[in-house]
Amino acid sequence: MAISIQRQTGRLLAGRAMQAVTVAGLVGVLSFALVRMLPGDMALRIAASRYGPDLLSGTAADDVRAELGLDQPLALQLADWLGRLVRFDLGNSLVSGQPVIDELAVQLGYSLWLAGFALALSVAMAVPIGLIAGLSAGRWPDRAALTGAILLRALPAFVTGLCLIILFSVWLGWLPPAGFGTWRELTLPALTLALGLAALSSRVVRDSMVAVAASPYFAFARVKGLPERTVVMRHGLRNGAIPVVSLLGLQLIYLVEGVVVVESLFAYPGIGHALVHAIFARDVPMIQGTALVMGLVFVAVNMLVDLACAALDPRQAAR
Repeated sequence: MAISIQRQTGRLLAGRAMQAVTVAGLVGVLSFALVRMLPGDMALRIAASRYGPDLLSGTAADDVRAELGLDQPLALQLADWLGRLVRFDLGNSLVSGQPVIDELAVQLGYSLWLAGFALALSVAMAVPIGLIAGLSAGRWPDRAALTGAILLRALPAFVTGLCLIILFSVWLGWLPPAGFGTWRELTLPALTLALGLAALSSRVVRDSMVAVAASPYFAFARVKGLPERTVVMRHGLRNGAIPVVSLLGLQLIYLVEGVVVVESLFAYPGIGHALVHAIFARDVPMIQGTALVMGLVFVAVNMLVDLACAALDPRQAAR
């Protein structure tokens, strides 16, 4: 049994490693192409970000163009980028001059804190709401949870964030509307992301609990005379958690999209905020590095989700 599990884990890790290599190549080529498809003179925008509008001139733009090789054929520029990517060299920021990998290490750490806090909040909200809705399917708690989920999913992240700022910062004065440093600045952006995540997760928990509650083993646990809390916790949560954990991997897409918007809205110095500023400044190495890191994080999270689902599945544990 242990050898079979090790083989399955080995195949999973090997498959994800190949996926990471493929993602790195595709993201590298696509980010290179998309940045160069943006309107305007790239060298002029970079020079404006580097020297400021007052010192901007055609000569400065020409110097930037020659320095960065933007006057070279696109095929040579792409070959140079992919060659550095193979050597794990993401280059230096065109604005700050710092190594991209160093800046991304700091910004990614901040974004992971935000994403982790948001996921924890979403699970803390979604699981009890979904359990109550699933165990009272068709009654008013279920309908109220469905209404709330529809409303939260219909609102874009920036609208939810603005509503939270008005409520908790302007009216109540409990939390700061922007900034970074303590849990107080982290709470509103994390809650903005968590509400959107919990809206969908709670419905998945609800549907999963409805299916589990209708299963023979759940009814048998009740027939044995076990307390309702024990039946739900021991036989309901584990079986009902598998689709929820799988959903967390898919929700990373929402997190990646939401992080860009939410970090910009709350002036949170994460990787999404850095990506927006890099696009405006045409900081090509930062754009390419940020897109690459986001793609690899997506692969890593999906690998962890696969491993967690395998560990939660009672059929795997019984083998």
